[in-house]
Amino acid sequence: MTLVVGLPLQRRTLTVLAGVHNSCLVKTITSASVTACTVNSVSCLSRALKKLSCSGGVHRRLVLGLGATFWAQYMAGAVGGKSFVASAKRSSSIEQVLKNAEWPEQFPFKEEDFQRFDESSDSLFYESPRFVTHIDDPAIAALTKYYSQVFPPSSTPGVSMLDMCSSWVSHYPKGYKQERIVGMGMNEEELKRNPVLTEYVVQDLNVDPKLPFDDNSFDIITNVVSVDYLTKPLDIFKEMCRILKPGGLAIMSFSNRCFWTKAISIWTSTGDADHVLIVGSYFHYAGGFEPPEAVDISPNPGLTDPMYIVYSRKLATA
Repeated sequence: MTLVVGLPLQRRTLTVLAGVHNSCLVKTITSASVTACTVNSVSCLSRALKKLSCSGGVHRRLVLGLGATFWAQYMAGAVGGKSFVASAKRSSSIEQVLKNAEWPEQFPFKEEDFQRFDESSDSLFYESPRFVTHIDDPAIAALTKYYSQVFPPSSTPGVSMLDMCSSWVSHYPKGYKQERIVGMGMNEEELKRNPVLTEYVVQDLNVDPKLPFDDNSFDIITNVVSVDYLTKPLDIFKEMCRILKPGGLAIMSFSNRCFWTKAISIWTSTGDADHVLIVGSYFHYAGGFEPPEAVDISPNPGLTDPMYIVYSRKLATA
């Protein structure tokens, strides 16, 4: 199956509402046509992004989702303050993205792909606790159900888990327990409030991607709607591989909502299927992982927040 990342757009002026903290900026962007390419080719995606960033003198960090998914939803008027909403893909499409992915020999993305509109300190941005959820209830329920299907049974002896980019809630099944569940996040007040955690670490992974854990320490690593904020993803995924036990499982879940001023450029300028490919590339180029796979667990496609999983296991011989 061939999937299209971006539809050719006629030259036009777009008014994009860009959420910055609690206010909105209005940016007027003149875009050249976006070349269509197959989403299962990461090199093609990289070329398309490069072309977009050079077109019309507009830096790609100002362009919010010029791919087909965002464009369709934008025309429907579904652009919000702090988040943007793209249309959900059918499960069969999303789950095919990584099946026969074409990986170039070298990681094709550049430093500018991991820049953000707001490059101020993340510590300041996350200084105040946010006791809110960042996806809607149906998406949360779908993620919790998925976890219940793939997690080791509660209270399994010897199981250790890491919830990366954690907060006051991890969306684990109700009453779920293990001897060790570590939360790693940016706000201590949020982490203190998380009932599933047995311990926590406050660390800015964009400043220090080194994970403060021993080799082969964890059976499971989870990351909920935060992979799009990582500016050093390869470093972090290599660290994830190091600390996972052989055969250990890493689960990256994401929707299409974000604090877009803090999300990386490559994320805000692409759509849902592209995001699956991007996260899959992190696993691939980090090394030491099985081929990544994608799952669409969106509960009500087109009606509520979509929810996607990209996961992989550490190689048993790594």
